[in-house]
Amino acid sequence: MALSGLFLIVFLLQHFSINLMSVFSADLFNEVSHFMGTNSVIQYALQPVLIFGVIFHLTMGMYLEAKNRGARPQKYAYNKAGASASWMSRNMIITGIMVMLFLGLHFYDFWFPEIKIKFIDGDWSGMENGAYRYWDHTHHKFVDPIRVGLYCAAFVFLALHLLHGFQSAFQSMGWRHQKYTPVVEKVGYAYAIIIPLGFIVIALYHHLIH
Repeated sequence: MALSGLFLIVFLLQHFSINLMSVFSADLFNEVSHFMGTNSVIQYALQPVLIFGVIFHLTMGMYLEAKNRGARPQKYAYNKAGASASWMSRNMIITGIMVMLFLGLHFYDFWFPEIKIKFIDGDWSGMENGAYRYWDHTHHKFVDPIRVGLYCAAFVFLALHLLHGFQSAFQSMGWRHQKYTPVVEKVGYAYAIIIPLGFIVIALYHHLIH
């Protein structure tokens, strides 16, 4: 669970870096997106690994949640959970499911259409009306304020999930040290706030410049 979480954290950083390019340069975003979308290693080797990582992380999270609940079939007569654990740590399954539901929307908006264009229609050019389509497709998706709101809400749930998940992954693998653990926690907090906030800024940018 911890390893798959760290793997997805690395991917999220890469995904954010590419999407951030759409704010500063449409041409650069198009070029990088075209490379990522047509490179055979990425498409046939890394993409299946990523999909497996997402499915594994969700499945393992639900399994561990069920196992933890089954280990304590009867609740304590009195339990003040907030005194010993944060809201994020006690509701990882909820924030995780919300993020996965968002991924369904995200796949519907971007991944499924791209799969259709490349693997069903057989068009690997990345072109539309004589120019790369990636920036225009991304920009168009954020016209609808409801969709923008859903994306922003999902990134808030992502932040809540990461606030506990980042440092928890290191703890689960036994990587705890009196000197370095506080650094990992600070990096984790920064990552959990900056990356989701950055995605919100990207979504709002594309919505507001129409």
